[in-house]
Amino acid sequence: MAEKSKKGTVRVTQIGSPIGRRKDQRATLIGLGLNKMHRTRELEDTPSVRGMIAKVQHLVRVEEAS
Repeated sequence: MAEKSKKGTVRVTQIGSPIGRRKDQRATLIGLGLNKMHRTRELEDTPSVRGMIAKVQHLVRVEEAS
């Protein structure tokens, strides 16, 4: 477990509402574990997660997790 936490992680917070957005953007937020405003998740910094973040970048805030 300790080795897994050494990998880079990002903290993603939902700051925008999916109301009125395309269904695929809402599904991407759910895939990231975000389905309510101001909810935060710490996720592994992988290319797939970065791609999902890029798709909904206007709805989320991203910070490097410590």
